[in-house]
Amino acid sequence: MLKSHDHMWTRLSQLHKDIPLWVADRLAGGASAPTGATTSSTTGATPPKLGGTGQISHTGQTCQLAQSDALQEVDPDTASFAESLLIPICGDCPDTDSRHALQDKGQFLARQERWSELSQLIRQADQQRNCTPGGLPAADLLAYGARADVVNAVEHALAERSTKPDAAGENRILIDGVMALETLRCEHRQDSHLTAIVALAHIDIAWIWRSTAPQVTTSKASAESHLRRASAHFERAAALLEPLKDQSKDSAFLSAAQCALFAGQTANTLKVADAYGALIDKDPGNPRPMRALGVQMLPRTNGCYAALELEARRTAIRTRKEWGAGGYTWVYFDAMALDEQACERVDASFFLEGLQDILRTDPSQEMVNLLAAYCAVSLRNGPGGGEQAEQPAQTAQAHQPAQTDQADQPAQARRKISEAARWLIRGHLRELHPLIWAHACEGFDNNARIASLQRFAAHGQAAALRCIAGVFRDEIDSGHKIAFTPEGIDLVSV
Repeated sequence: MLKSHDHMWTRLSQLHKDIPLWVADRLAGGASAPTGATTSSTTGATPPKLGGTGQISHTGQTCQLAQSDALQEVDPDTASFAESLLIPICGDCPDTDSRHALQDKGQFLARQERWSELSQLIRQADQQRNCTPGGLPAADLLAYGARADVVNAVEHALAERSTKPDAAGENRILIDGVMALETLRCEHRQDSHLTAIVALAHIDIAWIWRSTAPQVTTSKASAESHLRRASAHFERAAALLEPLKDQSKDSAFLSAAQCALFAGQTANTLKVADAYGALIDKDPGNPRPMRALGVQMLPRTNGCYAALELEARRTAIRTRKEWGAGGYTWVYFDAMALDEQACERVDASFFLEGLQDILRTDPSQEMVNLLAAYCAVSLRNGPGGGEQAEQPAQTAQAHQPAQTDQADQPAQARRKISEAARWLIRGHLRELHPLIWAHACEGFDNNARIASLQRFAAHGQAAALRCIAGVFRDEIDSGHKIAFTPEGIDLVSV
C-alpha cells in the first residue's frame, strides 16, 4: 500500500522523458528489453514520503554541520543564527541502502521482463514478513520498483507535457505503460502478486491524475477530465483486486493493496476499519497502515470522529506488545494534521504517552526527527494551527515530557502536543534529517510536487533550525553555541 499512504519519492532529476524502453519494446512486440537499458538500474524511487523518511541526494559525506549555500539562498536569516547550532546534518538514514537495493532489484527484473522471478521474490518476502531495518515491507519496495518506470513516466508526462501528442490529442505515455503492464498480467493470469502490481500501478496513476486536477487552469472541463481519469484507474484497480480477496487473508502485501483502494472509494466505515485492522494484525510493527487508518476514519473520507477514537484505542490494544500506547498516537498522527476537529477530540494524555512509547520502541534519530517535526511543524501548520505554536513554549521542565490533565479543554490539545517538541529536541535529538522536516512542512502530503530536491531539503533544514533555535533561545541569547553530540547537548561558550 504505497501511493495512498507512503507515496514513493522519485529522483526527479532522473525521471524518464520517454516511454520506458522495456515498455516500448513490449509494445513493439520485442522479446526482451534492450540489454544496454537493463544492465543497471539508473532511475528509481526513494523511500516512502508519508512516513517522512526521505533523503538528501548523497554528496559523499553523510553528515555535515548546519551550513550550506542552499540554506543561505532559501533563508538568509536562518543561516545567520544557525551558526549557534552545531548539529550534524544527515543526508542518508541507515535504511537508505536496503530500500534502494530492493527498489532497484524490482525495477531491474521488470526491465528484463523476468516476471516469474520477481513474483517469487515478492511472494517470499511477503510470506516471511521481510522488512528493511526501518520497518518498510520488502515486498512493497520490490513491487514499487517493478512499476516505477511506468508510474514515473506518467507523472513526468503530466507534469511537463514534454512529448508530442498523437492525432487524438492524447499523450501516449499516459496509456502505453499501463497497457504494457496489463498485457503482462494477461500472460500471468494466475499470479496474484503480479496482478496486484498492475492494480497498484493503476492506483499510483490515479493519484497522479487526481493531484494534477487542481493545477489545470485552462477550463473546468479539463479539471473534471483529470478526475474522471483518476476514477477510471481506481475502478480498474478494484476490478483487478476483487478476485484476490480470499488470498489477501494470508498476505500482508495483498491486504495492503486492498486497503489502498479505499483512498478512491466510498466504503462502509466498519468495512474499512476491519480491513485495516486485519492488515495491522499481519504487520503490527509497521506504523504506516495505522496512520492511513486514521485518515480513513475522518468524516471527509470513510469514517467519523467517534470511529477515529474507537479505532485508535483498538489499535493501541492490538499493538501494545510492539508499541505500547503508540498505536493510539499513530492512528491520530496524520488525522490531526489534516483535521482540526480530530485535534480537538484527541486524548492528549494518551497521545503523549504514545509518543514516549514509540521512542522506547524505536529511538532512532529518524524517528526522533519525525516526531519532533510533527509536533513543532505539522500541527502548527495544520488546520487550526496558530502563531502561538510557531515556537514550542518555554516550560520550567523543558527536558521532561509535558504532563496533561484529561479534564483539560479539548482546544488545549494542539498546544500541549506541540510543546512535546521541546523535550523531544532537548532530550533526544542528536542529528538533523532535513527532508523529514521538509515533509512535515508540507503536512506529509503524498502529492506535493517538488521542483528541486535540494531546495526542498534546504527549506526543511531552515524550518528545523528555526524551531531548534527557539527551544534554545535563552542559551543562545546568553552567548552560547549549542553542540549536539551522540551523548547529548553541550553548551559551548563563544
